[in-house]
Amino acid sequence: MTAASRSRLLHLLDIDARDGQVNWPARAGLVLAILLSVGSASIITLPDLPDFERFDCRIAAAVAGLMFLAEYLWRIWRAPLLDPDLPHARRRYLLSFIGIVDLLAAVPLLGLVFPEAADDLLIGQLLALFKLSRLTPALSLVATVLRSEWRALAAALLVMLVLLVIASGIMYLLERAAQPTVFTSIPRALWWGIVTMATVGYGDMTPVTPLGRLFGGMVMLLGIAMFAVPAGILATGFATEIRRRDFVVTWNAVARVPLFTGLDATRIAAIARLLKPQIVPERQAIVRRGEPADAMFFIMDGEVEVDVEPPVRLGKGQFFGEVGLLHDTTRNATVAALHECRLLVLDRAEFQRLMSQHPDLKARIEAIAAERVKR
Repeated sequence: MTAASRSRLLHLLDIDARDGQVNWPARAGLVLAILLSVGSASIITLPDLPDFERFDCRIAAAVAGLMFLAEYLWRIWRAPLLDPDLPHARRRYLLSFIGIVDLLAAVPLLGLVFPEAADDLLIGQLLALFKLSRLTPALSLVATVLRSEWRALAAALLVMLVLLVIASGIMYLLERAAQPTVFTSIPRALWWGIVTMATVGYGDMTPVTPLGRLFGGMVMLLGIAMFAVPAGILATGFATEIRRRDFVVTWNAVARVPLFTGLDATRIAAIARLLKPQIVPERQAIVRRGEPADAMFFIMDGEVEVDVEPPVRLGKGQFFGEVGLLHDTTRNATVAALHECRLLVLDRAEFQRLMSQHPDLKARIEAIAAERVKR
C-alpha cells in the first residue's frame, strides 16, 4: 500500500480530509446507513405493518449494522495509527462515548441470530443518530458547550431541585385536607411540582383551595423564570464557543498571509480581532472604480482580477484595497472575483488603528502600494 493510499484510508470518513472529493462516497454511505438504521427501527414498530415489510426492515437494519461493524473495526484499526504518540489510543477509543455508540449501533446485527430479541435491540439502531456528530459540527458544538458550561448548568439544576421539593411540600400541606386522595404524600406532590414548574399542567393533580391556587400560580411564574436560567447559560455558551471557533479560524488564516510572516502570536491575535470574514460569489465585483475606499481585503481562498491595463490577478495570501486607504482617495480600479472567494475585510477605522499600532506593517504595505501605483 502506497503512502497516499494509506493516508486516504486513515482519513476515509474525516470531513476535513484534504481529498474530500474522493472520500465523499464513504461519508454518504455512512449517512445512508444511519438513515436505514433509524428509519427501519421506527417503521418496524408500526402495529399494522405487513410481514413482508417487517422483513424488509430487518434486512435494512442488518445492512446498516454490517456497515457500522465495518466502520467500528476500521476505527479500532486506525486508532493507534492516527496518533502514534498517544498511549493506549485503541483503548481510549473503545471506552469513549462515541466508541460505545459505534459498538451499540452494530449490536442490532444480533437480531439475525436471535430474532426473539430483535425488538430489544432497537435502541442500538436509534443511537446511530449520535454518529452524525462526526459529520456535522452542530452536534459537536452542543457537546463542547455542555462540557464548558456544566458547572453553571449543574448549579441551576440544583436550585431547581431545591425549589421543586419545597414547592411540592408546601402544596402538600395546603391541599392534603381538601384532597386527601390526590395529595397523599410529598413524593406524590412532586409530580404536581414537576408539571407545574415546567408549565405543562396535565390537570391530573390541581389545587382546589384558594391558598393552593394562589401558591400554584406563583410556582408557575417561578418555573418560567427558573427554566430561563439554563436557557440563558446555554445561549451564552453557544455564542462564546462560536466566537472562539471563528477567532481560531481567523487567526490561522491571518498567520498564513505572507504580509504577516514573522509576527508573533500576540500580534497575529490582535490583527485577527480586527478582521471580518466575507464570502464573494464567482464573477461578482468586490469594489468598483470611483467608489469611496472604505476597506482593505485579504484573499484567503480564490482569485480576483483587478481591472487595470493589463489586468492583474491576485490569489491566495495577497491583498488589495490598500491604496485608497493610504491616500484617502476613491477606488482607482474595479476588482471582481474570478471564482468564489473567501476574504478577510479590514475596514477604514481598523486599518488606521493597525497602521498606528504596527509601524513595520505600515511600511510594508506602503512599499507594496507604491509598487502597484508605479505599474
